[in-house]
Amino acid sequence: MSKIKQQIEVDLKAALLSGDKDLVSILRGLKSAVLYEEVAKGQREDGLDDAAVIAVFQKEAKKRQDSADLYAQGGNDERRDKELAEKAVIEQYLPAEIADDELQKIIDGVIETHGPLTGQTMGVIIGQTKQAAQGKANGGRIAAAIKQRLN
Repeated sequence: MSKIKQQIEVDLKAALLSGDKDLVSILRGLKSAVLYEEVAKGQREDGLDDAAVIAVFQKEAKKRQDSADLYAQGGNDERRDKELAEKAVIEQYLPAEIADDELQKIIDGVIETHGPLTGQTMGVIIGQTKQAAQGKANGGRIAAAIKQRLN
């Protein structure tokens, strides 16, 4: 079992004991998302490793941000704030974001390995950079940095 998944279990028990219904709901949702991914990948018995759990949590955080943006456009500030609060809880389980210069070094290493950056190789380089960053930079940030280099 991944360390992050174990931490969710511990935090869920603490939230249940303290009576924090909102936190319980968020943590159960995260636990459910991980379980769904385990079943989808056929890894229910073994469980996901930390990298896969981080990927699931990044998707969940992005969903919350997208929802919050839509609620803000619709003028529903209460729902926007709720989505952003859920995103903040999810981000506590994600690794800290790396600095821009460190991301550029990772991109340099990937480009050295895979050859020059072109429109055709950009997708491969983005994918390899995501893997090399190990969840410490989101896909949008990586893609933007690589597209900037292409121009």
